[in-house]
Amino acid sequence: MYTQALNQKDVAPAAGPAEDPERLARFEARVAAEDKIEPNDWMPAAYRRTLTRQISQHAHSEIVGMLPEGNWITRAPSLRRKAALLAKVQDEGGHGLYLYAAAETLGTSREELVDQLLSGKAKYSSIFNYPTLTWADIGAIGWLVDGAAIMNQIPLCRTSYGPYARAMVRICKEESFHQRQGYEIMLTLARGTEAQKAMAQDALDRWWWPSLMMFGPPDAESAHTDQSMRWKIKRFTNDALRQQFVDATVPQGHFLQLSFPDPELRYDEEAGHWRYGAIDWEEFRQVLAGNGPCNRERLEARRRAHAEGAWVREAALAHAAKRRARRAAERQAAE
Repeated sequence: MYTQALNQKDVAPAAGPAEDPERLARFEARVAAEDKIEPNDWMPAAYRRTLTRQISQHAHSEIVGMLPEGNWITRAPSLRRKAALLAKVQDEGGHGLYLYAAAETLGTSREELVDQLLSGKAKYSSIFNYPTLTWADIGAIGWLVDGAAIMNQIPLCRTSYGPYARAMVRICKEESFHQRQGYEIMLTLARGTEAQKAMAQDALDRWWWPSLMMFGPPDAESAHTDQSMRWKIKRFTNDALRQQFVDATVPQGHFLQLSFPDPELRYDEEAGHWRYGAIDWEEFRQVLAGNGPCNRERLEARRRAHAEGAWVREAALAHAAKRRARRAAERQAAE
């Protein structure tokens, strides 16, 4: 469902041995020519590391992102809302599956990637460490969080690594529907009773700034944006995507007749952009460091689900082993 770990741990890749300059030049020429890099193609070690980190953290975000919304499936206000939310959470699980599969093509097993998440070594989007207190939060997540995700993910359909780009095509189609679903929830509440409108306003107040943080730190603090953009892993900088999101979202909020929790928000006629106030990057760093409202709760829920699902994984492996043995016996008998 969400990218937003994509840019959140912008650290330079660890230095490795020098690459063959001729191979590196051919690789960079292919990327510059908009060729897709495939799993069996040669690629720089730093490119492989960056993609493994980015795609796996994207996958982790989809899986952890199921938790705050899954919490509301049984409490949604109608059968229609329950069915729609259930389908959305199911989509997010599917997105995680596509992304783990894409990450595996880079040479790291899914088990290792999941272990990195459960141990706390790997990051996921900071946005999922905030609680969903009311039904309006489900609308705000769809409208704001999925809206930010779409802004980040559409360029990834053109990322230079083929398996990632192809996975993103379907993910973006589904995310677009999720965003519209969330906005429709907010519209219903905003046009409802005073209590419902107040609920929608409260959700916007709490989710606005974390949604802006989803795009990652300012460009000046993003250590490897230049490299990722040269290799066409990223197509836009963090700040450029954040500005696109603000420009698209503020008019939508005004149509809802809701106010944004930013006294400095104003329209710059000359530049044609909505200007916003300072983001509290210390809050962002604290959440990434594990000190957000729900960090421990989210990881504990994933660890518990992983432990309780061990029998399913074991049964699936045993079934697969039996099928392989049966097919081998059938081939031997046929010979």
